[in-house]
Amino acid sequence: MIQNTLKKVQNGNELEKNDILSLFQTKSAEDLLYLLQTACDLRNSKIKLTSTVHLTNVCKVTPKCKYCGFAAGTSHDGYYYPFFKADSEILNAAKCVERSGIPRISCSGAHGYNGSHAVNAARLVKENTSLELLVNVGADLNKESLKELGEYETDTICCNLETVNQNLFNELKPGEKLEDRIKICNNISDSGIELSSGLLIGLGESYIDRADHLLYLKKFKTLGEIPIMGFNPYRDTPMEYYPPCSLIEQIKTIAITRLVFPDLRITVPTPTIGPKNVKYPLIAGANNLATVIPEDYPSNVKGVGSSSYGNLKDVVSIVKELGLNLES
Repeated sequence: MIQNTLKKVQNGNELEKNDILSLFQTKSAEDLLYLLQTACDLRNSKIKLTSTVHLTNVCKVTPKCKYCGFAAGTSHDGYYYPFFKADSEILNAAKCVERSGIPRISCSGAHGYNGSHAVNAARLVKENTSLELLVNVGADLNKESLKELGEYETDTICCNLETVNQNLFNELKPGEKLEDRIKICNNISDSGIELSSGLLIGLGESYIDRADHLLYLKKFKTLGEIPIMGFNPYRDTPMEYYPPCSLIEQIKTIAITRLVFPDLRITVPTPTIGPKNVKYPLIAGANNLATVIPEDYPSNVKGVGSSSYGNLKDVVSIVKELGLNLES
């Protein structure tokens, strides 16, 4: 059954919902390996690395997302104490990333500023470095900030839907609305800027939910990147004792996403996959590893989705061990 489905992809045909569901239901080791190999063969680009700078953890979403360990006061394993990065801190981090050879930086921050913090970061990065820039402040953008991000030639704007299961979204993110995130994704796409929007998996969604989510993303015409993020529980949060997403489910979802979107950038943050597991998303067809931090990075970093993160030297070593080439 899986062989027939994978042949559709190899022949250049798009997968339908039932095809995607059949791949998610893959159980045997032999079928899983075949799935991973097919996905890996479809990847037609070098591996990109993306570093990060976190702008602020002072989040005005109330009540907080039940799994969040990033916002101030949510978890002692995350950024527990509130901070706002000064311009000099943002710039020092960006210049460090540029010196390291990492070609891309993500500037992300909490909600409540209508994108003003993202615009300021875009100005600093684009006026002072040659880095590719992704900004991620979720749905915390308005038309004016989106316009300004375009004027600063921001390369990519991320707004993760996380799940398209409305009931699950409402349960996990009681302070936000799914329709607000969808609206921002549409606005980004309408602006002509590349959209990044991904899945947070392992939080109670079904395979049908994941299939629906992947197919839903096809509606955004400038979609260029899909992050796949596996859930990890943060201490002190309402989901502290919820089980983490398994590695198998993460790599399976990465591979299936590659089959559905052969030409897009598929991103895996090193905190959510776990630094020791970085090779597995590459084997599954991912082509961007995010939250990769140089050794001389000038400030303390806590990963989003997990407090750990991938060290540049270690990540580069793994990429080379797999015989893959890095995008410079």
